[in-house]
Amino acid sequence: MVALVATGCASETAPQAPPKKAALVIAQGGLGDESYNDLAMSGFTASTKDKGVEGQKIESTDVVAQGDQLLRRAGTSGYGLVVDLEFSHGEILPGIASAYPNVQWAFLNNKIDGPNIASVLFAEHDSSYLAGALAAMMTTQTGNPKINPDKKIGVIGGTKSVGIDKFLSGYIEGAKSVDKDIQVLTAYSNTFGDPTKGSQLAESMFQQGADIVYHVAGGTGAGVIEAAKKNNHYAIGVDDNQDKLAPGFVLTSVLKRADLAVRTVVELYADGKFPGGQVINLGLKEGGVGLTDFEFTRNEIPEPVRTKVDDLKKKIIAGELKVWNVIDQGYPSWMQG
Repeated sequence: MVALVATGCASETAPQAPPKKAALVIAQGGLGDESYNDLAMSGFTASTKDKGVEGQKIESTDVVAQGDQLLRRAGTSGYGLVVDLEFSHGEILPGIASAYPNVQWAFLNNKIDGPNIASVLFAEHDSSYLAGALAAMMTTQTGNPKINPDKKIGVIGGTKSVGIDKFLSGYIEGAKSVDKDIQVLTAYSNTFGDPTKGSQLAESMFQQGADIVYHVAGGTGAGVIEAAKKNNHYAIGVDDNQDKLAPGFVLTSVLKRADLAVRTVVELYADGKFPGGQVINLGLKEGGVGLTDFEFTRNEIPEPVRTKVDDLKKKIIAGELKVWNVIDQGYPSWMQG
């Protein structure tokens, strides 16, 4: 009888713990940008599903101004993890995380101190350096109908901020390392969700003689890509693989694997291994950043150019080439004035 009773008790189903909950705070530009936010959301959706985590996105029409309100609401909504994609929240997050110590917070693109905050850093300056070197070598390939005789390329940032200028600085440095006489036109759209503004800025650069324009402007960049196609020139995409948006007119895309970053922190949280107080670095070596494989432009990029870009990548990974990082080192001479 004792054995039967013991067996019967053991066969009873133990109550299951409620599912873990996680939230993803969407950055400026919103979903539908075919870039940073969409890529991060894909990683969030996949990882929460795989790990049985209840996932929810948090969006706002003014994620910058409403940052404090959004994060405090997230802190009291039962989420065990909040992943924040919005760079401007870096200033307020330490105080928020301190006020809600039972919530794990993950922040992308900057190091934020706090025992319950995990920071994810990308080496965007390294991959942008490769894009700049590629653009500088391509702008002299005058046998290509998409290239003009001028040694001019361009770059458009979403906002004037260290997070965006990290890309711009690397791009300019990479271009100047190939040819110090290259002129790099720069502009800021001051928005991450206005393709029309992106198109206007790119059109202006093409009219000034640029034949390759890199965008670091989220959804605004769709206009840059469209302008490149319209003017028979090249755009360079960002974050996600945007080569397919205008095949043959996107020279390459500077990948920033926000999906990998989000997946990593969600999986660590789900496994009870959340790296609070730590920094996760995703660079060229880790596959967190890089260039696309030139699916639609390989035949237009001479082999010596592709080889040179690959050599530069290997040197950066080996530590033989150090690319300037504005976040750690401040602004370099080529970003002054």
